[in-house]
Amino acid sequence: MKRSNILVCALVLLVSLVGGDCARIAIQSCQMSGKVRGTKPPPGQCNKENDSDCCKQGQLYPVYKCSPQVTGSTKAILTINSFQKGGDGGGPSECDNHYHSDDTPVVALSTGWFNHLQRCFHNITISGNGHSVVAMVVDECDSTAGCDKDHDYQPPCRNNIVDASKAVWKALGVDESNWGELDITWSDA
Repeated sequence: MKRSNILVCALVLLVSLVGGDCARIAIQSCQMSGKVRGTKPPPGQCNKENDSDCCKQGQLYPVYKCSPQVTGSTKAILTINSFQKGGDGGGPSECDNHYHSDDTPVVALSTGWFNHLQRCFHNITISGNGHSVVAMVVDECDSTAGCDKDHDYQPPCRNNIVDASKAVWKALGVDESNWGELDITWSDA
């Protein structure tokens, strides 16, 4: 284990024992674990549905093996994703190797929150825009890799993403012209 990781673990343990606002800030941190270099997608290989980003040749993108700690009100960024066949989500969902309708409230979580399939089929409550919705976790928004065929030539996810179907955005009452990114909180349902 790297010295920096040991120090972070020790700090997290110490602040969890001491408590206070500083503890909450320290626990929410998650360090970048590396970078991946972007490659230019082959023609027609990066689906831009929902204004998805495609990797740019030579650009470095951060990767994360962790996400901020889950609390009763975890801060995150809601993004939009199509879980349907042919959608910008790429292949079938990680949890069940199936595609899901955009009319179903489903989400993909950043790698740390997805926790090696541990949150598969668990419901989470998402709050934002003055509304709340319950959605099922069916996929991982990979924070550890990207810019390759397996990831539809899209950059790695940030470590604080809840990537949601159109049904989630509709349930939160967000006008379609504003779909893309939204500050939210989420918790296990």
